[in-house]
Amino acid sequence: MRDRRLRWPISSHVEAAVSGQIVRAIERRAKYILIRFDSGTLILHLGMSGSLRLVKPDTPPKTHDHWDIRVDNGWVLRFHDPRRFGSLHWTEDDPTLHPLLVKLAPEPLSRSFDGEYLHRVTRKRSVAIKQLIMNSSLVVGVGNIYASEALFRAHISPRRAARRLTRQQAKLLAQSIKDVLSEAIKTGGTTLRDYVNADGAPGYFRQKLFVYERAGEACRVCTAIVKQFVQGQRSTYWCSTCQS
Repeated sequence: MRDRRLRWPISSHVEAAVSGQIVRAIERRAKYILIRFDSGTLILHLGMSGSLRLVKPDTPPKTHDHWDIRVDNGWVLRFHDPRRFGSLHWTEDDPTLHPLLVKLAPEPLSRSFDGEYLHRVTRKRSVAIKQLIMNSSLVVGVGNIYASEALFRAHISPRRAARRLTRQQAKLLAQSIKDVLSEAIKTGGTTLRDYVNADGAPGYFRQKLFVYERAGEACRVCTAIVKQFVQGQRSTYWCSTCQS
């Protein structure tokens, strides 16, 4: 452990807890990586710029390489995080009951997230639909890029009050979220600045973006100008002709 100062300080008990343990499973819940051992679970979040790499043990650490886990084949799992927004926690209890995970909503690619679910949670909510689908207590993993893109595909304005969605619109939006995320996964994600995947390659979904970061450019569907505004302290992109 070279530096414990991440989003939250890393516990001094982590090294002793995982030393000599066997990794039984590696899972994901929302944006958290769960590394399961017999005696407990490491809960890891990459933050905005964090990454994990398998490196040889003699590889010199870089400035923002904060911690390593050495595995028995000699390789080292190394965590790199320039912005220190990532985190690492240890729990001996059910990780899904950890304070960071217990209130998380359904996964967007799961069967439990569908049009009926989305329609149900939008009732009586006056918040704008884009902000609602980015709320991890209602659905996890729909970030700013994919929220804008899904709303474009569903022909729904990001300003529309959530409660104004019809059942059919909710069904279309839920499917659009699934489609956008599935396509992004297949193309390795979206590289806008410094994101790379586990192999060091950029994501190519940017080439398929219809509105995100295209303000002032022609809509790829109707040729109207893509607009931008700030919504919930995040930039939102939309086509006022295609989305209503």
